[in-house]
Amino acid sequence: HLSSGINAEYGEVCDTDLVNECGNVEVLKLAIRVRKTLRGHLSKVYAMDWATDSRHLVSASQDGKLIVWDAYTANKVHAIPLRSSWVMTCTYAPSGNFVACGGLDNLCSIYNLKTKEGNVRVTRELAGHNGYLSCCRFLSDKQILTSSGDTTCALWDIETGQQTTTLTGHEGDVNCISLAPDMNTFISGSCDTTTKLWDIRDGMSNQTFHGHELDINSIAFMSNGLNFATGSDDATCRMFDIRSDQQLGCYTGESIVCGITSVAFSKSGRILFAGYDDYNCHCWDVLRQERSAQLMSHENRVSCLGVNEDGMALCTGSWDSFLKIWN
Repeated sequence: HLSSGINAEYGEVCDTDLVNECGNVEVLKLAIRVRKTLRGHLSKVYAMDWATDSRHLVSASQDGKLIVWDAYTANKVHAIPLRSSWVMTCTYAPSGNFVACGGLDNLCSIYNLKTKEGNVRVTRELAGHNGYLSCCRFLSDKQILTSSGDTTCALWDIETGQQTTTLTGHEGDVNCISLAPDMNTFISGSCDTTTKLWDIRDGMSNQTFHGHELDINSIAFMSNGLNFATGSDDATCRMFDIRSDQQLGCYTGESIVCGITSVAFSKSGRILFAGYDDYNCHCWDVLRQERSAQLMSHENRVSCLGVNEDGMALCTGSWDSFLKIWN
């Protein structure tokens, strides 16, 4: 009864939507193609993350390797052997000094790329989660945020190796997190079909967003820090607005029946890129909620994707063991 009452209140204040407001805007048509193919992994690529220099990126694969790439040349900069090959996430520190990864070992392993000796080595293994590590994101060289299958997110002090804040509230596995541009808040997506907005400073969840019908696999802030997109096993991507506490858009089609593994916005926020289980990457016009392009190059599930800091390139990673750079 309470839930239906809340939904009725939402409906009353939701006086319009993007489709009605943007009906006279032309659908953006994209001409994007593969510029580079990154070859080197021997098994499924599970995760990737761009460095802030817009040139380097890190990828994690079930071949037990973490590879740092130079996207300009398609060369490997580092190939880091992992203690556990069951890796599910990886991330690049904003400084460019560290990368981190984790997975079914329940650990967040942090590697220093800039040691005096010139070799890459583990500087910290953060142990504290009681479930698999689903996602990790650096705030700085001293702090990292993690999400886990134990239903919690955690903020860590890397130097001490201790959790400084444990964020509880989800009722299912937390699959994904995305940091706001100001680094003060973040959003999380869960198997409980909800997303939550958290304040890192007090460890509290301030808002919960509903709409999806199945697990949420990926989540991404728009560069304005006010909107975010989610991708789910229910075959839809959705966009939410933090200020109005509402869903603004739903991105799907009759021919799309598979789940979404990954989402990312273009630099302007006009295009939403989404990776799918059916080997495709769809590019959605955010305003018109129509498809701008369909990127077909991978020969297996597109497991991860990301747009670099300067907005000039999209990277997709796949279970076919390759990463591809598009623009």
